[in-house]
Amino acid sequence: MISSLSASTGKNHDRREHWSIGERQTVGADRGHSSDECGYPARPVRMHASHVDLRPTQTGNIKGLQISVCNLLYWKEGKKVTIFESSYKPPMFMALLFAALLAGGGIGRVFAAVDPGVTVAPGTLAGAALEPTVISSSPSNLATTVPTSTNTSDNVVTGTAATATFSQPMDSATVNSSSAGNVLTFTVKETTGNNVPGTVVMNAVNTVATFTPTSSALNPNTSYTATVTTAAKNAGGVAMANPIAWSFTTNAVAFTGQTPVPLGEAGIFAILTKSGITDVFPSAINGDIGASPITGAAIHLTCAEMMTGRIYSDNAAGPLPCRVTAPALLTKAVGDMEIAYTDAAGRMLPDFIDLGGGLIGGLTLVPGLYKWNTRVLISTDVTLSGGPNDVWIFQVAGTLTQANATRVTLKGGALPKNIFWQISGAVAIGTTAHFEGVMLAKTRIAMKTSASANGRLLAQTAVTLQENSVTQPAR
Repeated sequence: MISSLSASTGKNHDRREHWSIGERQTVGADRGHSSDECGYPARPVRMHASHVDLRPTQTGNIKGLQISVCNLLYWKEGKKVTIFESSYKPPMFMALLFAALLAGGGIGRVFAAVDPGVTVAPGTLAGAALEPTVISSSPSNLATTVPTSTNTSDNVVTGTAATATFSQPMDSATVNSSSAGNVLTFTVKETTGNNVPGTVVMNAVNTVATFTPTSSALNPNTSYTATVTTAAKNAGGVAMANPIAWSFTTNAVAFTGQTPVPLGEAGIFAILTKSGITDVFPSAINGDIGASPITGAAIHLTCAEMMTGRIYSDNAAGPLPCRVTAPALLTKAVGDMEIAYTDAAGRMLPDFIDLGGGLIGGLTLVPGLYKWNTRVLISTDVTLSGGPNDVWIFQVAGTLTQANATRVTLKGGALPKNIFWQISGAVAIGTTAHFEGVMLAKTRIAMKTSASANGRLLAQTAVTLQENSVTQPAR
């Protein structure tokens, strides 16, 4: 939580001021300025922990991201910030520096003034804090080699859907479409202007809208633009200040991708088991862990090993002081873990069957559905190459063994949250090996000494740790 802001009052003023969050401070006319150098009348600046209302002077455009630099606030939790007052006009190199930092994620958060009605990309921080916006999309903006169709949990193949994730719950009536082709708020078009018929449906909590084409596939080697208009309103009736648009291009050759396996409440956890967690101290866990229906006494991790997150237990026997007793949540999470395992195991239309006879060391694996009727062995490094929206599902009828000192490496922006290993037998990750992805294991997951995982260990029996590092990916 931010407790204070520190602001400089421009190059013509040497003093710095310390402001508490919630205070209102005035720049411009109230400090002796009749107008600012942006050409706007001077006006109060409203300081909040999540929004600053400012006006632009110079605009840099890097990677399609618009940044305004006359009045620019940079803030981050626990940090102090600098405001360039209206009497200060930064040089263009500074404008470009700020824009580059923002585009590359090098600063905590930047709020840039964007005029209402201007179309921006998902994730652009614009408008007032109370106004909804689209914070992420799938496919991501400027994505390439997008599948022309996708296979869902129900093994229904449709044209690749576009999704928009909102910053707050929305009024579904302003986003949903009532019938195929009747899509006014959320549209998808070819860049040539041809509309893509489809339907739009919000998820249960009204934060994600999904546009599903009525056709079984998009056209290959074609650019599309998805748009969400300002007709979209939040649950309180507040409309988006800016339309949101993003573009993507389908693969040159038609192919069917997979939708991610829904994890439900199991997606909360870095480690979730039904039979407990053994541990050789010290391990380092970034994320929540839990065990059910076994009691908390079967969780042998200590709170000192929890870098972030909590330990969830069915009863009061779990480790203190980071233990949370939550039997209802754990019951739901374990049920969702089992559903996710069944989903992954039941996906049809595999792209690869028994690749390499189960010996995948040294291979580069593209997105898709892989099926092995045998065990799988990673004897040397293996690479998963694809984009941030691509999905891998590995169906393994036997065991999965990763040799000592080997690595599963991600390339091209691939994300561990989109990689699903469905393993019918036991899993063993070798000494100092590194693993990536969501492990859905029917039996035990054993991490050998100093092995690490960037993903989730979801086991229907036990997880064993030996001085391991496990980091939960973003959901």
